[in-house]
Amino acid sequence: MKLLEIKKIAKKMGIVPTKMQKTELIRAIQEKEGHTPCYKTKTECGQMDCMWRKDCLS
Repeated sequence: MKLLEIKKIAKKMGIVPTKMQKTELIRAIQEKEGHTPCYKTKTECGQMDCMWRKDCLS
């Protein structure tokens, strides 16, 4: 997913994506969704309903 699309998602969730990088922004969204903010930090994931799972583990 491109950064512009991620910023739109963040704004809808009330996150102000000032100068955040893609990884930081996704982790902020994960946290807001109630998930562990772990994007690109693990090789295995048990959070099957996380919208970033496919991109994260690729």
